[in-house]
Amino acid sequence: MFPEHPEYLKHQKWMNHALALAQVAGDAGEVPVGAVIIDPEGKLIAEGENRKERDQDPTAHAEIIAIRAAAKNLQSWRLLQCTLYVTLEPCPMCAGAIAHARLATLVYGVDDTKTGAIRTVINIPDSPASNHRLQVVGGILESACRQQLQTWFATKRQTQN
Repeated sequence: MFPEHPEYLKHQKWMNHALALAQVAGDAGEVPVGAVIIDPEGKLIAEGENRKERDQDPTAHAEIIAIRAAAKNLQSWRLLQCTLYVTLEPCPMCAGAIAHARLATLVYGVDDTKTGAIRTVINIPDSPASNHRLQVVGGILESACRQQLQTWFATKRQTQN
């Protein structure tokens, strides 16, 4: 997909929104990950940011928070034809939730070389264990997503020394 392509421009718009949410999370001491969900008409229906530390909840990942909000907003756990944008490749827990929510498309920023469960470490969407097929677009604003995470972790390491 080329940067001038209308679909790419749409992906950039929503990934920028997710990056802003990730910044809020990072400023609050959370790993900076943000997520947004849009409906088939391109309208924002939910958003989330990492909240594990603030909520003391191991499931409070940005994707889970956004999925819960979207399901509540639509009054259905089936998020058919919706698109999830997230700054970091989802982990196994989030990949499972994405499949169970029946999201149509996942767009993510940067690969997670430690726990990525979409394409990098394991591939849950294409696994025989998955009961749902997911369209995946990776690498949208990859550099900005990577830089945000690297800067946050570098700052955290400096303050711990």
